[in-house]
Amino acid sequence: MMLRTAGGIFGVFILANLLFATERFDGNLWWIDLRALPLALSQIVLLACAAVSFLLAFNVRHPSARIMAAAVFLIVSCMETANCIAYWTLLAEDRINGYPMPFTVLFALLFAALAWRAMRPFAPPAKGGGVLLAGVAFAACLFLFPLALMYFFGKTDYARQADCIVVFGARAYADGRPSQALADRVRTACELYKQGLAPVLIFSGGPGDGAVHETESMRRLAMELGVPDAAIRLDPQGLNTRATARNCVEMLTGKTRILAVSHFYHLPRVKMAFQQEGVEVFTVPAKERYTLTKMPWLMTREVAAFWTYYLRLTT
Repeated sequence: MMLRTAGGIFGVFILANLLFATERFDGNLWWIDLRALPLALSQIVLLACAAVSFLLAFNVRHPSARIMAAAVFLIVSCMETANCIAYWTLLAEDRINGYPMPFTVLFALLFAALAWRAMRPFAPPAKGGGVLLAGVAFAACLFLFPLALMYFFGKTDYARQADCIVVFGARAYADGRPSQALADRVRTACELYKQGLAPVLIFSGGPGDGAVHETESMRRLAMELGVPDAAIRLDPQGLNTRATARNCVEMLTGKTRILAVSHFYHLPRVKMAFQQEGVEVFTVPAKERYTLTKMPWLMTREVAAFWTYYLRLTT
């Protein structure tokens, strides 16, 4: 029942992304990259995957339907495996830095499991158990999908040559000192600057706890770390992720490639915010000196924020 529910949810997710995909945002790219195929063929594959997901969810028992579903799931699993190989190639060439196991491994395994389930005889659960299991699977999908993105996508370093480096704000104390989270982000960005990956740093944030603004606290630390003031620009109106993306795009007229620095759990939403502005962004996770004490709460809150941003992009 849990696999059937997961299949049904994924079918809805695929269809929603197909219906509302734009040049700026395609949610299906989060879990599979079919851009090597002609557009029409990639859409046929995704539609077929959605269709057989519904067959599984509604427990269609006809042998031909089950064989078709298993075949489609296996094909998609193989395509996910090809994505994994592409990821490992980039790792081997030092073009990215991240986990040895990419996000798409999970989907390669998921679709292999769905293919197995499609060919299995149906055994109805105990009375009332089906609804409970379906509810658990639904909640798990909503929570685990963005959580997995945070770890696999968020912790992958896509640093490369760019037009500028955007650093997202965090708490600045009343005396003007940056919090540990803010300092980690600034230090990471300064390292990228010193590597020559971009000529400009943009610090974006909101008011601090006291008279010193977050962006001013960031500027002071960057200058202490050897970044010249002439290479620093401030966005004091970056009150949230969307505002930062919008403001930075306005500040960078004609610039098309951005490195965005924040904590790993925040980066999937950062990616979506810049996609909405039509700008190419490559994310870099802040190097943490130690794990933040509020990390479980921050990640749980980010799950809700992720789906909020996703719905804004697809409605």
